[in-house]
Amino acid sequence: MSLIPKKGTVYVVDDDEAVRDSLQWLLEGKDYRVRCFDSAETFLSRYDPREVACLIVDIRMGGMTGLELQDRLIERKSPLPIVFITGHGDVPMAVNTMKKGALDFIQKPFDEEELVGLVERMLEHAREAFAGHQQAASRDALLAKLTGREAQVLERIVAGRLNKQIADDLGISIKTVEAHRANIMEKLNANTVADLLKIALGQGQTSAAAKAAAVN
Repeated sequence: MSLIPKKGTVYVVDDDEAVRDSLQWLLEGKDYRVRCFDSAETFLSRYDPREVACLIVDIRMGGMTGLELQDRLIERKSPLPIVFITGHGDVPMAVNTMKKGALDFIQKPFDEEELVGLVERMLEHAREAFAGHQQAASRDALLAKLTGREAQVLERIVAGRLNKQIADDLGISIKTVEAHRANIMEKLNANTVADLLKIALGQGQTSAAAKAAAVN
């Protein structure tokens, strides 16, 4: 087996040592990297949001519960996919966690094949979510380069306003709008209006705004 697992990292948070050991043995045998924690508090202190990973967490624990841990991760806007470990009586509670974004829940005792399949789906989701998270971070870093006035001009370009309309909106000359527009294109590394709109909108779509902006 490779010294570096190929399939990704699985965080296991459970205050039951036997459950942690069982999950670690099973998942490491399938070539996943497994990191176990005996409490939600310990996990939060060591969790690296830059890592592509997923989380298996017990819904009931001493101290911070799995539900409270989910709330903390939501507050942090973490893209980490979560699956909850539940007992029979916890199913209604687990369903509620899915309404808040959890991917699934598994009941004790575990079905090994079902668990491994679920982990693989979570990691695939994690890779997609992480890529989106990185793109958003890159976009925010680019937009942070703009001055306040440039941000105002960009907002109106995205809205499909013409240069003359932008000039009237902001009480500046058309030449000043054109200068701001050129600076915006340079700072955002945009070669075309379509590129500019993709960055500003944070998605791969163009719109009627692109057509309107292109004629400026």
